Amino acid sequence: MFTSPEQFANATKTLFDLQMQTFNTLADRTVKGVEQVMALNMNAAKSSMEGSIAASQEIAKAGDPKAAIAALHARMQPGAAGAAEYRDNLKTIIDEMHQEFRQAADTHVAEAKSTLSALIYDVTQNVKPGSENAVEIIKTAIDNAFKGYEQVTQATRQAVQTVEAQIAKASSLVQPGTQKPAE
Repeated sequence: MFTSPEQFANATKTLFDLQMQTFNTLADRTVKGVEQVMALNMNAAKSSMEGSIAASQEIAKAGDPKAAIAALHARMQPGAAGAAEYRDNLKTIIDEMHQEFRQAADTHVAEAKSTLSALIYDVTQNVKPGSENAVEIIKTAIDNAFKGYEQVTQATRQAVQTVEAQIAKASSLVQPGTQKPAE
């Protein structure tokens, strides 16, 4: 088994550190993504408000209903283009987050596998006769810890995919040409 309890403690600490690095990386990227989305939303709200004010002013200046409708129609096209631009910017943010999540998870999973392989090798190389059951228990514990780590990584990937699907669904509602004409 281990030549000293410190080896097991160090291996366990290394795995824990790898998990914490992954969580910190994902949390940092999530915060950055939320900041980017908030900035995008603030810019979109500001632009929308400015467009609404300008449209209201043009409609108020119109001399007759036909001119008011023409002014309103002229303002609708830039709004659709703005919605498409918003969708594209949001998709870029989500794609960047997804790529960084995947890269961080893959990197840390590879490091964890390497650490676990070394740990398992150490366990199996230093086995004293009659300790086979203890080795199997330790191997099982190590495998279970790694499976838990992989489950967290998979859950993170699934969460990102769910967010992407929701954004795609919302984006399809604002794409030019998908809006229903006013009756």
